[in-house]
Amino acid sequence: MITTDLELVINSLKRGEIVSIPTETVYGLAGNALKEESVDLIFNLKKRPAFNPLIVHIPDVNFLDRVAENIPDPAKLLANHFWPGPLTLILKKKASIPNRVTAGKDTVAVRVPNHPLTLELLKKLPFPLAAPSANPFGSISPTLAIHVYKYFGDKIPFILDGGSCKSGLESTIIGFENETPVLYRHGALALEKIKEVIGPVKELIKNDQNPQAPGMLSKHYAPQTETIRSENILETIANFPNKKIGVLSFQKIELSEEITHQEILSEKGHLEEAARNLYAALHRLDQLQLELIVVPYFPNHGLGKTINDRLQRAIQK
Repeated sequence: MITTDLELVINSLKRGEIVSIPTETVYGLAGNALKEESVDLIFNLKKRPAFNPLIVHIPDVNFLDRVAENIPDPAKLLANHFWPGPLTLILKKKASIPNRVTAGKDTVAVRVPNHPLTLELLKKLPFPLAAPSANPFGSISPTLAIHVYKYFGDKIPFILDGGSCKSGLESTIIGFENETPVLYRHGALALEKIKEVIGPVKELIKNDQNPQAPGMLSKHYAPQTETIRSENILETIANFPNKKIGVLSFQKIELSEEITHQEILSEKGHLEEAARNLYAALHRLDQLQLELIVVPYFPNHGLGKTINDRLQRAIQK
């Protein structure tokens, strides 16, 4: 059931059930982070590998000491600068956080989401929420309540409708090695902005065997439709005559009539707008029964790096 009634959602979570919540990044599949049975339900619903940790969502920076300890100074600086917002920090976990949440690691992924409904929800709950993206493992992340419903239907009692996600990409994830900042995942907060606050950041993006953080697997965020990348979309299309092709483009491209559909992410070429529209556009293309989706390479700076990262993972074989 899609709803805006916070009390229904609060009571459901207190019963140990799983709901979907909106954030500024994507919709999450949320449950009591301190209740192992609820965390098990999240993993089972998503069909998520047990070795892939979850993100814990808290109401404000003052709550951080209740889920993490031995917090490095650069982490405190980032939290105070960017929270609420699309930044996840990997920190030494408190014993109260179940190992199931952290995939057996001694660190926990934590953030304060920047969505008014979910912040209000978190402030009214006596526990933090574990909440990965509300999609089956490996599929396109949801940025609308209806995306979540199409994935899970009545398998979850409530989807809290917070409208379209304003960032549209998952959070950026930063961890620390001996207080040295490490980038584990590009996200909705551009790496350049993080460097402005704390200086150099080591990049460690992918790990398929033992990911230190969510979102590090090579294959993820993928449409069901075969998807390829192209430096020259018109030339690529010419190589696939008689195929039902959809095009995802940064800005408008003049295409021949045989192209089934074109999704334009930003008419004016704004990377923030393109990021916000990316997943919704992929959802629409994936529902058109196409034979192929062709996507471009984006400018490799700012949020363009994140978009390129997501598209690359979407087409991994």
